[in-house]
Amino acid sequence: MLSPKRVKHRKVHRGRAIPKGSATKGNKISFGEIGLVSTENEWITSRQIEAARIASTRFCKREGKVFIRIFPHIPYTKKPAETRQGKGKGSVEKWVAAVKNGTVMFEIGGVDLGVARRALELAAGKLPVKCKIVERRNLG
Repeated sequence: MLSPKRVKHRKVHRGRAIPKGSATKGNKISFGEIGLVSTENEWITSRQIEAARIASTRFCKREGKVFIRIFPHIPYTKKPAETRQGKGKGSVEKWVAAVKNGTVMFEIGGVDLGVARRALELAAGKLPVKCKIVERRNLG
């Protein structure tokens, strides 16, 4: 699963629970011919990203290339169940990526558009956000 090799701080403040606004970076298809775009703001875990990647690459029968455009670099900490308050911040439970509305999460290139569209539909089923599939030519 995806996680950073090194981080400056092991635990960070949670901040705003879910990112607000629309994406201004990473909102254009750059590498493939067809992409999966988020229509909601949400945190996506490294497990969900990996499940979507596996679903799309298996459907493509490992032809072409799947580009992952998001990376989980935010540590998500949690204290164990039935633990009293105090005694510091919990341990890192998972790594998440903050995804805004309009972010291109996955791109596929090098395969037929019908196959790529179905692969991205399967990947979208593994993610906790509503998604739309966009081709490079009609991104606007």
